[in-house]
Amino acid sequence: MGDTDPPKPATTTDAAQPLANDDVIEEKTPNDEAERHRPSIDVSREKLPDGAPQDLPPAPELQTDEAGPQEPPLVLPPPLPRAPTYPQLSNNPPSSPGTRQPFADDKDEEPSVPKSFDRTAAAKPEPKGRDYDGLSGEYAVRRMHRFTLYETATRYYIVGSDLLDQQFRILKIDRTAEEGDLSITEDEAIYTRPEMMRLLATIEDGNIATGGLKQRCPFWGLLGFIRFTGYYYMLLITKRSVVAMIGGHYVYQVDHTELVLLTTDATSKKPERNSEEARFVSILGNLDLTRGFYFSYSYDITRTLQHNIIRQREALVNGLAHSDKHDYNDMFAWNHYLLDPAKEFIRNTYDWCMPIVHGYVDQANISVYGRSIYITIIARRSRYFAGARFLKRGANDLGYVANDVETEQIVSEMLTTSFHAPGKTLYSNPNYTSYVQHRGSIPLFWTQKNDAATPKPPVEMNLVDPFFSAAALHFDDLFGRYGAPIIVLNLVKSRERMPRESLLLLEFTQAINYLNQFLPDEKQIRYIAWDMSRAAKSRDQDVIETLETIAENVVSTTGFFHNGSNDGIHQPKLQNGVCRTNCIDCLDRTNAAQFVIGKRALGHQLHALGVIGGTSIDYDTDAVDLFTHMYHDHGDTIAVQYAGSHLVNTMETYRKINQWTSHSRDMLESFKRYYNNQFLGTFPSSPCRHC
Repeated sequence: MGDTDPPKPATTTDAAQPLANDDVIEEKTPNDEAERHRPSIDVSREKLPDGAPQDLPPAPELQTDEAGPQEPPLVLPPPLPRAPTYPQLSNNPPSSPGTRQPFADDKDEEPSVPKSFDRTAAAKPEPKGRDYDGLSGEYAVRRMHRFTLYETATRYYIVGSDLLDQQFRILKIDRTAEEGDLSITEDEAIYTRPEMMRLLATIEDGNIATGGLKQRCPFWGLLGFIRFTGYYYMLLITKRSVVAMIGGHYVYQVDHTELVLLTTDATSKKPERNSEEARFVSILGNLDLTRGFYFSYSYDITRTLQHNIIRQREALVNGLAHSDKHDYNDMFAWNHYLLDPAKEFIRNTYDWCMPIVHGYVDQANISVYGRSIYITIIARRSRYFAGARFLKRGANDLGYVANDVETEQIVSEMLTTSFHAPGKTLYSNPNYTSYVQHRGSIPLFWTQKNDAATPKPPVEMNLVDPFFSAAALHFDDLFGRYGAPIIVLNLVKSRERMPRESLLLLEFTQAINYLNQFLPDEKQIRYIAWDMSRAAKSRDQDVIETLETIAENVVSTTGFFHNGSNDGIHQPKLQNGVCRTNCIDCLDRTNAAQFVIGKRALGHQLHALGVIGGTSIDYDTDAVDLFTHMYHDHGDTIAVQYAGSHLVNTMETYRKINQWTSHSRDMLESFKRYYNNQFLGTFPSSPCRHC
């Protein structure tokens, strides 16, 4: 790239100088000749809805320049132009990036427990020619991937390292703060390995009289801070596992967490058995964070692929190597309340803390005519109005609905792993496509009382809402997130002996008709009501054929996201609008309908990638069978999180294959769901209000 070495960071304060206790972070000063910390760029930008823009910004080409002054042509030939400098992707492979294959197939080989910072190891030589100058280098250093917790008698120290374990940062937490207070000092300096070793040695020397510096544990990330009635705690991710890779960015599942008390008071480390503090700690401990919680260091899994690609391309148009700030969607960040104290006391919050999503993530590889295609399914559960079935029904007064889940399927051909296209265009790889669906409870004020004597409690609509304000707020949010049109697929029953679901059908239909009065023709809500349960019991109706017709209409109307460049060959496409599917619980019928829509979208995505000639794919093929299993696991996970049992009616039920086996299974799952809801209480879909 060039003949000059990258600028070396300033050296730290000499370790031989005596320091008072462990306050070395506040007392050190940067070198006069080279600043240790470069100011971060903070450019304000407006929120970008996932489906709102109509056109992608052009992918800018990188400009090349000459490497040094031109010499006279008679003496030397003109120097060759420098290769284009691409911004770093900041992808996060596991501990051994040189040996790991960039796919999720070998995820069992990745160690789940992080390695701690080795203070006794010899310093690794810094690679020459590596560019840490400018925004891209600083951005790469700030993306820390592994951490080590140290403790002294009065402080906690968190040492974070970058992907290659060559650049380090440190965070100090005071353990002597008053009860209810949180004291955190963030050192924004960037250290090399020898500098960090000298800094830790200095801290140990300053605390030798009180026990020195001890290593507490290595960990993968910080979920945030929480306080109940006394001192603060911090929640650490101590084990993880790879579940997917998107554009070279790994997505991890949380496998184990640890709660660390931030105090030196020995009497507070173990609260009394019957105290309020012990009760709250026990409630948090009952929340299983190892099932269905996911995070990524460098890819925003709280947003759709379409949003992330557009955001990066807009940043490039504005002259930035990366988007100027974190843009996590609070709706899907389930540790939102744990992050609030971190946002108050840590300037660069997301350099240390990881937002986690709750739901389902899976990735599989299929072979279509000899071409390797990767399918990734990401289900994001909303933290707003979350809770177990029968406790959370309908909508609240802010328009948030129960069992609100955004499902995205990403279909890609990984000829090249990154989001960049070959050549000079960035974030324009045409091998990435995605399609987004939505499910959620009927946005009206309705409830069901959980009665052990009544398997199907009656629907109660006690609150009169003549202007359908909750539904209006809900659809306003959908328009802001996905654009227009919004297609509503309502699958509740239309005729019953005892009116139950049919009451909601009538009220929901009236709400849609009322709201459409205030919308222009091209933006009106498109409403499809179909009694799927009745059709499944009828001998003269084909449920799958009807769903296939609806699915083709839906996918053709909303479109799907296909990345590309404005070069006239691979024109980009955007998804505008979304299909919102619901039944009474948004579980069995909803998952079957979403599978058929997803299958139809899969055909369009494979056609856009040039894999198949048409847009439809047949059942009973290896690819569709694998896709069916993925959506079945997706529906099972959502059902367990909301209702406490697996799906009752599966695709085998609606396709009417293996009827004896599927009927027996359906009866067993129905009994499990009834027993879990009536006798075992609620299930852990609702977050602790402190989380």
